[in-house]
Amino acid sequence: MTSRIGLVGLGLVGTAIAESLLAQQFDVVGFDISPERCQQLEKSGGKSMSNATDVADRVEHVILSLPDTNAVRQAVESPGGILDAESLPTHIIDTTTGDPEETTSLAQRLAERGITFLDSTISGSSRQVRDREAVLMVGGDKAAFDACGNIFSALAEKVFYIGPSGSGSKAKLASNLILGLNRLALAEGLVFADKLGLDLEAFLELLKATPAYSAIMDTKGEKMLKGDFSAQARVRQHHKDVALILKYAEKAGQELPLSKVHLDVLEKSIAAGDADLDNSAVIREIQRRSSRKS
Repeated sequence: MTSRIGLVGLGLVGTAIAESLLAQQFDVVGFDISPERCQQLEKSGGKSMSNATDVADRVEHVILSLPDTNAVRQAVESPGGILDAESLPTHIIDTTTGDPEETTSLAQRLAERGITFLDSTISGSSRQVRDREAVLMVGGDKAAFDACGNIFSALAEKVFYIGPSGSGSKAKLASNLILGLNRLALAEGLVFADKLGLDLEAFLELLKATPAYSAIMDTKGEKMLKGDFSAQARVRQHHKDVALILKYAEKAGQELPLSKVHLDVLEKSIAAGDADLDNSAVIREIQRRSSRKS
């Protein structure tokens, strides 16, 4: 049983991961570039380090929870990163929504150093991670996946092994395409219902009983109605995801007309100052566009 786990990245999801692991009696050794987040880890019962090297020196398993692939590379390969450790970890579990090709390339480089890299992306918000309601999609070596089984089961009740390195990242992009459009459709539908003069609380409950239902109504519906955009997953992060989705669609020769519209909505949301709000705040951009035409 692995009882001590390293964690690099203590943002919304990273902090939720830490709190979930600590609640299950794991020892969490973590690092973030933000001193405030490191202090929060200490208050929660974890141990903070001054850099990723110090984390890696103390554990066999390191979890990464970072904004993008570039941040992952820096945490692993830059000075003060994991590869500077005197005692290298056995496994790196990367929960970042990253670039699949770059993820596979990094996994190959780490394998040469005796480290197995598992791209272990998460479907779900920080609240769902904290409550173990998120879903894990894991790519990489199957034997390593099995060896880390107790860690994965601690992070989520639903864990899927998808295939070789990069598969977790690919599954996350495809999943996020659908999830993001569900969220945008809900926002547009609620604004439309409001324009028609419907009671939105009653309408949302009605939606949940119809074939139009999607789980996004449970997680984002009330936030949209109440204007509660406290971040569980930020607009700017999903903008990064949709840009990656379109990049790989172009490589595959697929047209994604709805995702192109989605990207424009996210870009306008960011330009309006909503970048760090919860991604349910896309409804604000739909409302702004509706107001301009009324």
